[in-house]
Amino acid sequence: MDKTDRSKSQPEVLAKFGEAARDQDGKPDKPGLRATPETAPVAMEPKLKQEAATKVLREGVFHRDEGADEAIDKLPDRITKDKK
Repeated sequence: MDKTDRSKSQPEVLAKFGEAARDQDGKPDKPGLRATPETAPVAMEPKLKQEAATKVLREGVFHRDEGADEAIDKLPDRITKDKK
């Protein structure tokens, strides 16, 4: 997809903003967002996600390497679909 062609893939927040701007009272008709296949949650093991989050927070608190980079690398990546 060309980066300049955004007509086929518009982020939900911008879509809601546009809907609200077109409405008379400034409120969207239906609250909530519409998910697309591109914004669907990425399936992952909750334990891996929790471990990565814990290590990231510990590095921020203790200012030392806690293995966050390695834990993050184990998580699925939305950007590169072939990464595991």
